[in-house]
Order: sequence, then structure tokens, then C-alpha cells
Amino acid sequence: MFKGIKPITYHGREVWPLIEGGKGVAATNHASAGAWAAAGGIGTVSAVNADSYDADGKIIPQIYRALTRRERHEELIEYAIEGAVQQVRRAFEIAGGRGAININVLWEMGGAQRVLHGVLERTRGMVAGVTCGAGMPYKLSEIAASYGVNYLPIVSSGRAFRALWKRAYSKASEWLAAVVYEDPWLAGGHNGLSNAEDPRAPQDPYPRVKSLRETMREGGISDDVPIVMAGGVWYLRDWSNWIDNPELGAIAFQFGTRPLLTQESPIPDAWKARLMSIEEGDVLLHKFSPTGFYSSAVRNPFLRNLEARSERQIPFSTQQAGDHTFQLDVGVRGKNFWVTRGDLLRAREWHGLGFTEALKTPDNTLVFVTPAEKAEIRKDQADCMGCLSQCAFSSWADTETNSTGRPVDPRSFCIQKTLQDIAHGGDTEQNLMFAGHAAYQFKRDPFYSNGFVPTVKQLVDRILTGD
Repeated sequence: MFKGIKPITYHGREVWPLIEGGKGVAATNHASAGAWAAAGGIGTVSAVNADSYDADGKIIPQIYRALTRRERHEELIEYAIEGAVQQVRRAFEIAGGRGAININVLWEMGGAQRVLHGVLERTRGMVAGVTCGAGMPYKLSEIAASYGVNYLPIVSSGRAFRALWKRAYSKASEWLAAVVYEDPWLAGGHNGLSNAEDPRAPQDPYPRVKSLRETMREGGISDDVPIVMAGGVWYLRDWSNWIDNPELGAIAFQFGTRPLLTQESPIPDAWKARLMSIEEGDVLLHKFSPTGFYSSAVRNPFLRNLEARSERQIPFSTQQAGDHTFQLDVGVRGKNFWVTRGDLLRAREWHGLGFTEALKTPDNTLVFVTPAEKAEIRKDQADCMGCLSQCAFSSWADTETNSTGRPVDPRSFCIQKTLQDIAHGGDTEQNLMFAGHAAYQFKRDPFYSNGFVPTVKQLVDRILTGD
């Protein structure tokens, strides 16, 4: 047992201060979460479009048959609630009364509040808490408290927590079980990097977590309420100066990337194999997500294609003005596209390479793509099922108008499509593969030598040694 690590009381029982990070779509499910809880920790079912099963135990494909986005959005919410309920019930059974089961939702996912209500109503007594980030989830405390469930907001700064506390959380303080600090430079998936922070200049998490604790103390929150460190956590021995540190108060740890490579992990074998080949620096912090948030994923051909697409981009004016004095003659239909001479030459070069279609962006620029890419982009935008509260790629918004009011953005992608595909056996090189920046440790950590894939119990036991 690593020095200083001891059980905490959570939801009325003793558990290890180790939380499985919830990863959607379908990258953490009942099998992984139930096993993590059975090992004495806090397992997390992702309630982001979770899988449901038919009578034979086979995954039910999430197929959308409705004609309109709003109707498809309703289908999505039905899938989401049913899937999460099934996952929670199965995880609870696997846990066998040990540890605890949380659910995780993204606040900016489509119908987040409706999904939360639907899941918690049908899983009473099974869910210990809700972790929630990707946005400012003001209503999280109210919803969780109404079902007698803990809430664990995910933030990346003391400033964000202060706003949540003052506006809402102080009114349901007894259900605040922990605050998750997600390091925006190191965590996999979406994160809370603000526009004031430089994605290329990572900051030491210690002073940021210390500031978060000071903010919590200002609100009268006990030091016994843990801050959960998430992002970049691999070996507990790397965090020895955080444990039993009076400056920080109680500390727990969330593991998102390591649980991907276990026998119970639901991700396909090809994904697991790819994780073991990742080198340091292979994970990219980028802003291509249709959520508008920064996120971190493996820099595979899928991401490289998005990078290249954005590089094939030029500004334009609808009339001759300033240095936009040359009429664009490739990729567009019509005459109202004025560009610089340099950009005209670049556009002609791209056109010659096969990138013959120019698509407008919301920023008065054009990106050049192949005809096949254009067809795929337009189809994905048309097939939108409203999986986000608002989507830059398709311009969907969960409002009365069903629209953000902004033009669609071809520099992004359909996140529901790609996450569903990779989670269910799709090509790991041609899909978004979320991962934390410490994923290169799979290749270096001797625990995984000779392709060893542990059970969740073996992983938790290993973590508890400090390794």
C-alpha cells in the first residue's frame, strides 16, 4: 500500500480514493465500472449515449429513422436514457455491494438535464454520484439533490468553481461529495481550457489546485471534501507531496486513460493494441471539436486530416476591398469571392492537387476539400441528431429554433458518428481516439510488458502500490 493512501467515506461506505474517469461514447460501461467498484473504488458509467442491449444481450445499434433533427434528437434522448439505465443496473450488480457507482454526463451534451432526470429516476439506490463537466453545470446540484445523489462537478480553475458555488451549489452543499480538478493540458477528452490560457504553455497543477482549495474554503467547504486530481495521473508515487498535504486538504485521484487497457474495458481490441504503441507527444490538444471546447486525442490520420483541412484555408471578401483584389476562380461558384494574390495562387495549387471544392466557414474563410470530403461533410451535417446542446459543425442547437443561427463549420466533424464508430470496432486511424497525454506510459510501464492486459482488480491493486 502506497504511503498515505487510505479509504475515504463516500455515500455512506468506505472506498479507495480512486475514481474511474467516465468516458463516452461507450468507452466506460457496466463491465469496467462494476469491476472498478468491486475492487473498492468508485466506478463510473458514462451516461453519454450509452449502449443498450436486446434480449440476447447484443448491443442495439443506435439508428435514427426520423426525418427532422428535432425528431432525431428525441430518439437520441430515448437511446441515452435507456442505455444508461441498463448500464447502471448491470454495473451495480457486478459491484456486489462493494465500492460505489457514479455516472458521468457532459453538460453540453444534447438533452443533458432530461437524460439525468430519466436515468436517476429509474436507478434509485444504485447511483452514488454524478460527475459532470464540459460546460458550467449550474443545475447539477439541484437535480442530484432531488434524487438524494451526490454531485462532483468537473472544473479546471478555482474561478469556475466560485461561479458555480455562488450561483447554485451553495444551496445544496450537503450533496457536494468532491470537486474534480481536470488538468486542461493533460486530461484526455474535452477540457476546460479558457481563452485566456495558452494551450501550448502547460501550467503546474499544484498552485491551481491550491487556489481551488482556497476558493472552497471561502465558501465554508470542509477540507474533508476531496479535490479529485484528474489528468496526467499514472503513478501515485508521482503525487506523494499532494497526499496528507494541509495546503490541499483531502485529495483523491481519477484515472481515465489507464482503465482503457483492462480485460473488462469495452473498447475494441484494435483500440487497446493502438494504445500500447503511443509515443510521448502523440496526443494532441486541439480545438476541432464541434463543442467549441479544447480536447485531447491521439494525433492519428483522422486528426491530421482536420489539421490539413484547416491549413488549406484562405480569407475572402464578397466585394473587392483592401488587398482582396483578385477574383477567386477555383473551388467556388459565382464571382463574389475576392482574395489576395498569394491566396489565389495557393487555392489554384490546392485545386490542382484534387482539393477542388471550397466550403465557407463562419469566419469568412474558405477551406478546400476533395469532392468526396465535401459529400461526406454535407451528409453528416444533414444527418445531425442533436447530440450536443449546440454544435458548430451542423449549427444544431437545443432551442426552439433548432439552430445556433451561425453557418455550419466544415473545419469540424460529427462527433457522435466518429465516437460511436471507434467504440464499436471502427478504424482506429480514421476516427477520433480520445486519450490523456500520459498514454505513452503504456509503452514504457513494465506492468504492461509483453502485451500484458490486466483485469480491473489487478490494475487497482497495482495503483495502490504507488505504481
